[in-house]
Amino acid sequence: MTHHEPFEAVLFDMDGTLVDSTSVVERIWTEFATRHHLDPLEVLRFAHGRPTIATVSHFVTGAEAVATEVALVAAAEATDTAGVREVAGAHRVLSALDSLWAVVTSATPQITQLRMAAAGLPTPPLLVTAEDVRHGKPSPEGYKLAATKLSVDIRRCLIFEDAGPGIAAAVASGGTVVVVGDYQGEHAAGLVQIPNFTTTSLNNGILRTGALGEQ
Repeated sequence: MTHHEPFEAVLFDMDGTLVDSTSVVERIWTEFATRHHLDPLEVLRFAHGRPTIATVSHFVTGAEAVATEVALVAAAEATDTAGVREVAGAHRVLSALDSLWAVVTSATPQITQLRMAAAGLPTPPLLVTAEDVRHGKPSPEGYKLAATKLSVDIRRCLIFEDAGPGIAAAVASGGTVVVVGDYQGEHAAGLVQIPNFTTTSLNNGILRTGALGEQ
């Protein structure tokens, strides 16, 4: 598939989209679930694509308990990079990107920088994190803010996402959305979907998927 109309900017989610942090995420949230006698799979299903505080608040009651757990999760995320790697083809696409681009993530700036570096990916020219917005994904606030900071119309932005809350946020923002990975939820209906970036190119703001160089 080729999208012949060039985009002015490209916006990427991080975890699951550019960075494969599955092993870290599963370890941290399984430990959280164990501490609270919860089903790890249920916690992981909810956590993916959401800010830490949103997940903790969903499963834990009491402001003090929430604050304690957020701190514990943040401390683990700030040090654990075992198994972190790029989503296949991400480095090539980012390195060759000739459009404005940004990362819009539910993670903190520190975690984003840590995981991008651990995966060997370039530093984003613009980073919009959980600390920059009042409402995290599935709110479109982060993507709209990124477009504003890049001085482009969100409708001229191409957005890559992998999880339900992020896809919902991207669609609601008004950008053109591509789903990375195997997400099959309702939010992905009708959207272009790619397994990773190995057969994707972005040249002069034009998206090509399928065989590289396909016209």
